[in-house]
Amino acid sequence: MKIMAVDFGDARTGLAVCDRTEFLASPVGVIHEKNFDVTVQKVSYAVREYDVKLVVVGYPKNMNGTIGERAEKCTLFADKLRELVDVPVEMWDERSTTVSAINALNVTDTRGKKRKEVVDSLAAAIILESYLDYRHNQQAQANAKNEQ
Repeated sequence: MKIMAVDFGDARTGLAVCDRTEFLASPVGVIHEKNFDVTVQKVSYAVREYDVKLVVVGYPKNMNGTIGERAEKCTLFADKLRELVDVPVEMWDERSTTVSAINALNVTDTRGKKRKEVVDSLAAAIILESYLDYRHNQQAQANAKNEQ
């Protein structure tokens, strides 16, 4: 099943999509938009364009597990997106994904304007990889349980 991850931001929103086998998560772009409602609309268009069957929205909990203003805004984003798309929309803990994306860009020595262009879609890909790992682990546990 094709799944899309969204790294929602106030000015840039990163998108990533996996292949139908749920093996490879790839960054697919960044939506440059500051208007909340327009951003939700553009993401809903991307959901249809990429023919995804599930959307995972990054949920930026605080490091101590509490919910802050940013996580509340992402929840509102997911709620609005659910109104516009006919596929499930789930929240997924995204703590440290932007830091991981920045570290990956440091390794590849990606700097300046190019870095700004890709960091959000790379963060979305990291969110999606984490979610796919979870799905595969859940499937493996279910299969092991069935074999007992």
